[in-house]
Amino acid sequence: MSQIVLTPSENEYFDQLIPAIKEVTIEGRGNQLLQTLGQYSDYCETEIESICRNNHQDFTASVDHLLRAWDGTVHLTSEILKVNQSIQSSTENLAEQKRALVESRGVRQNADEASQALKDCLEVLRLANQVNDLLGKKSHYAALRALDELLNVHLREVTQYQITGTIQKSAPATKRLIAEAVMTDLNTWLFRIRETSQFLGEVAFYHTEQRRTRQKERGEKFAHLGNFKLNSAMELVFDEDDEFDILDNEDVRVDFTPLFECLHIHNALGQTEKFRLEYAATRKQQKELLMPASITLLDPEEENVSELLEGIAGFAIVEKATMKKASDLRSAVDVDELWDSMCQTAITLISKALHEVNNAEKLLKIKGVIALFIQTMNSWSYSVGALDAFLLTLFEKYAELLKRRFSDDFQEIVSTDDYMPMPINNLDEYDKVVNVSWCIPDKPREELNFPCVLPFSQMYPLCCIDIRNFLNQFYFFSDDHFQHPKVIDDTLKTSLDELLSEKVCQSLVERLSSQYLGQIVQILINLEHFEIACQELEQLLVAARSSSSPGGSIMLHATESFRSNKKTAEKRIFELVNSKIDDLIETAEYDWLSSTLETEPSNYMQTLTRYLSNIMNSVLLGLPTEIKELIYFDALSHAANMILALPLSPDVKRINPNGVAALANDVRFLSEFVDTLNNPILQENLDELQQTVVLMSAENTEEYYDVSVRNKKYGRVDVMNGPLLLEKYTSLIIIQTMAGKLN
Repeated sequence: MSQIVLTPSENEYFDQLIPAIKEVTIEGRGNQLLQTLGQYSDYCETEIESICRNNHQDFTASVDHLLRAWDGTVHLTSEILKVNQSIQSSTENLAEQKRALVESRGVRQNADEASQALKDCLEVLRLANQVNDLLGKKSHYAALRALDELLNVHLREVTQYQITGTIQKSAPATKRLIAEAVMTDLNTWLFRIRETSQFLGEVAFYHTEQRRTRQKERGEKFAHLGNFKLNSAMELVFDEDDEFDILDNEDVRVDFTPLFECLHIHNALGQTEKFRLEYAATRKQQKELLMPASITLLDPEEENVSELLEGIAGFAIVEKATMKKASDLRSAVDVDELWDSMCQTAITLISKALHEVNNAEKLLKIKGVIALFIQTMNSWSYSVGALDAFLLTLFEKYAELLKRRFSDDFQEIVSTDDYMPMPINNLDEYDKVVNVSWCIPDKPREELNFPCVLPFSQMYPLCCIDIRNFLNQFYFFSDDHFQHPKVIDDTLKTSLDELLSEKVCQSLVERLSSQYLGQIVQILINLEHFEIACQELEQLLVAARSSSSPGGSIMLHATESFRSNKKTAEKRIFELVNSKIDDLIETAEYDWLSSTLETEPSNYMQTLTRYLSNIMNSVLLGLPTEIKELIYFDALSHAANMILALPLSPDVKRINPNGVAALANDVRFLSEFVDTLNNPILQENLDELQQTVVLMSAENTEEYYDVSVRNKKYGRVDVMNGPLLLEKYTSLIIIQTMAGKLN
């Protein structure tokens, strides 16, 4: 109270007094306050009286002042009481308001809690609805995340409410809905992928074809680069600048997002293995749907086999890309198993339809498609061993068709040939024939005069053209891709050997039965040129064979066949010439007992020499000189033997000098004809005939029985024929002598 009274200002006095009064009033000590104030007033009054004794005026003034203060105090006390009453009233109202406030705060708290619970529940419901909305928008992964957030975060905040149990019970069904929805989208994606596989394969084939073209251009520009094949390390290095993504380009784009989303969702659901098995089963079913029940190889543009292989390529490329992007989903074993299955099915389908193909060019186009397929898939690191092996089957079929076709061609050429020397009208024709034929011209082309004839007949250049085409078409099969060049080398040698031996050589030999000498001579000339062609082919095959084939020379059996059958043709010429000689000599009409002396050669002898001269200058003119000389040698030897056989005939019993003279005239005429041939060796064929005629014309025939004389003068006369002819000639002389004595 002292502190309140001693406050320096009135405002502070009231500021401290009113709260004190309020506090005392609230505490129920109002009377104590009044008592204290009364005591303080008495104290102040005592102090005042003490002060007044010392100073009455001041005291009086102080009393007045005190009275006034007292009046003010009384008034103030009255006011304080009023204030106290007011405060008490206000305090009661305040307490009542406070109670109301406390009650309202409880209600408000309950309302806030209810509001928050409602908000939490609404948030839970919003997230639940959001899951369904995201499913409707096909945002499957976002839906799964929203569901996960709902279950693991928001639902824990409302565990005390029934909605929690309801949502938790529906969560597995929602997860199944998400899984089913994402699988539905994946199946749609897989369907589109299956529909796109063939086009994807077509794009891959086109890209491989472009790489082929670039590699070919590099090989033409730099020869050493031509030795590197497609997919070799060198080719890949040179081609790395031309980047091309088969799965993402302007023509086709394969988006793996649905697959990744499905895989991720199943991983989140803990169903990875189940999804992997379902995906593998689905891809296997798609593989089965991709493969047709059968195909045809007779379509004009190889569309059936192209579509089949393009579809397989696209399917396999997607599989390989899936394995690289999601190794947990597709393993190398799974992918290779599908690949092997598709390859075997494709091989089976093509093999079943292979019997339809009867044209080598058609089969070559089919091989080209398969080779393009192999090179494309080889670039994706697929095993192509089975396909490479299948190319061997195609090659066997191809070789068979080529052999059959060229066999027919050769037979037609041989059967339709005129077997006459080939006429050439101008230099262009000559160049064309010489360029396609294996022949050695007799003269430089500048010295030729046209028209002229070549020694061989038309069949030879035609066969040479076919042989060159046969070689080229065989090696066409090794273009682009073929891993068995040695098989081509061996099969080509065997097939060419058989064609030349059986279809050309044997056909020519069969025609040696002809009675026309000109045809036989032409066959002999052709055989000789074919022998030359075979020798050239042997060298050509050595130069063309692959590095994988063993080295050394190549020997064609056809070479020996043509060489040996030249002898057969020569023998046939000998037979025909000798047959003609026989026919001419059979016309000889010797009168062995003629009474007149003939001074002219016989008609048959003149005809014989004229025949030999004519055939050598016409029919046999195209033959090499050594063969013509051999024919002359054999013909003259045969003619001499046939002429010698005339007097040795059993029908000739006796021979007189005039008969011997007629024979001597013919032998001398024949010898003179041989002299005109300017070949002394040919005269040796007439030695026996000439010595026999000399023996029969000798005055002293007894000297024949003298060995020393016989060896010197009649060494070529047969020891059996000499006495026989002398006997015929001598017996006639004896008879004539006896007849003369009788006369």
